[in-house]
Amino acid sequence: MMNLTSFLNKVYFAPRYRELEQYATRADQLQDRVMQRLVHSASRTEWGKRYDYASIHTYSDFKNRVPIQTYEEIKPYVERLRKGEQNLLWPSEIRWFAKSSGTTNDKSKFLPVSRESLHDTHYRGGQDAVAVYLHQNPESRFFTGKGLILGGSHAPNLNTNHSLVGDLSAILIENINPLVNLIRVPGKATALMEHFEPKMEAIANETIHANVTNLSGVPSWMLVLIHHILKKTGRQTLEEVWPNLEVFFHGGVAFTPYREQYRQLIRSPRMHYVETYNASEGYFGTQDDPADSSMLLMIDYGVFYEFIPLEDVGSDNPRIVPLTEVEMGKNYAMVISTSAGLWRYMIGDTVKFTRKNPYKFVITGRTKHFINAFGEELIVDNAEKGLAKACAETGAQISDYSAAPVFMDERGKCRHQWLIEFARMPDNLDKFARVLDDTLKEVNSDYEAKRQNNLALQPLEVIVARPGLFHDWLDSKGKLGGQHKVPRLSNTREHMEEMLRLNK
Repeated sequence: MMNLTSFLNKVYFAPRYRELEQYATRADQLQDRVMQRLVHSASRTEWGKRYDYASIHTYSDFKNRVPIQTYEEIKPYVERLRKGEQNLLWPSEIRWFAKSSGTTNDKSKFLPVSRESLHDTHYRGGQDAVAVYLHQNPESRFFTGKGLILGGSHAPNLNTNHSLVGDLSAILIENINPLVNLIRVPGKATALMEHFEPKMEAIANETIHANVTNLSGVPSWMLVLIHHILKKTGRQTLEEVWPNLEVFFHGGVAFTPYREQYRQLIRSPRMHYVETYNASEGYFGTQDDPADSSMLLMIDYGVFYEFIPLEDVGSDNPRIVPLTEVEMGKNYAMVISTSAGLWRYMIGDTVKFTRKNPYKFVITGRTKHFINAFGEELIVDNAEKGLAKACAETGAQISDYSAAPVFMDERGKCRHQWLIEFARMPDNLDKFARVLDDTLKEVNSDYEAKRQNNLALQPLEVIVARPGLFHDWLDSKGKLGGQHKVPRLSNTREHMEEMLRLNK
């Protein structure tokens, strides 16, 4: 007898997977179709009239007509939208605003979310992640139990009727098809609770006795929930609580620092991990091969992609290329145009392509989350590789970390300072620092050059963070839970000094 998962896969997910296979041969046509549809849809908006979208017929027209945007450029439009004006950037009503981490000038960004972007991008991404997973795992019993979705919260928008701001995850939960609520936990009221600690307790109470088969959320916050559930139940591993658990769809932060902790807390050989890239601005990628950490770029959603070589970011006349002109192994800042009215918008993430046909990529960092105080151009991808090697060679496990430059100490020495909270201390802290330093030299020639003979940069320094430090720092910023995350690399010492003051 066919189980429910097999039935749903056959009638719904497998046909969609066959469409995804066209990514390998039709990327150019699929992306051109997305661009044409977006431009046509917005031609009568204020933005569309400003840039004469009605006369845009080719990518060349679009590229030459519309300037690159950052949040600072679209902020006046967002402020008007939040006050209730419509038809500015996108024709349909904008009632939702995804609250994201801020810019240089603002604590938070408020990104418009349209009905179309919810359905043709965010929800479609989640559905496709399941389609890919079921194709890889035909024996799955995914739909015989519930999915635990760990999300944030939302609040009224400027006291405007029927308009809300919040974490993207909260917006997705609020607007989800009611039928999906039959196969997910916790209930909406609990899922959208604002305060993190009572929310963990409420989620635990609602889900401990449920048949949970799948998890979705940010690895760092999901780990907090798992520890809370294990402590509450007195169990050692999560499969003792949920014996049918089989997959964790994760995103938001790199999984590398958490992988070993998850292996210890979920020991079932049937457990799978799937990375997804669902940002406030859109859903961009899904890991489609468990043996390959890169993700498949989702190219038939409501997102048109362009890319700026990292070295051109910030220049007056940067090179900008469409998807079909990217080079393998090169770092790019990602530029998107979406069905929520973001036009040629730099989202701040950097990516590197690992293959074409189909296009696959890894997230390498943020355009603003790097250390380049001394010309070393250290990015998050370098940091993750260095930390993984240092952990492997010293038996360490990392809960969280942040790094920043020391521009000059009392002896006139410059270095990088790493503040690391360990879930398991390394057997030798000096060795951990040495392996981290050596690996950064191996993966980054600029760092290696600056470290040559200790002339520009001294050996890096590792400071052990007390348990709970990063939790307390996020709490002090009002950023517990949801999609908030610790800045991994900073080019200034602002965050580091705040954290060090709390590290007592």
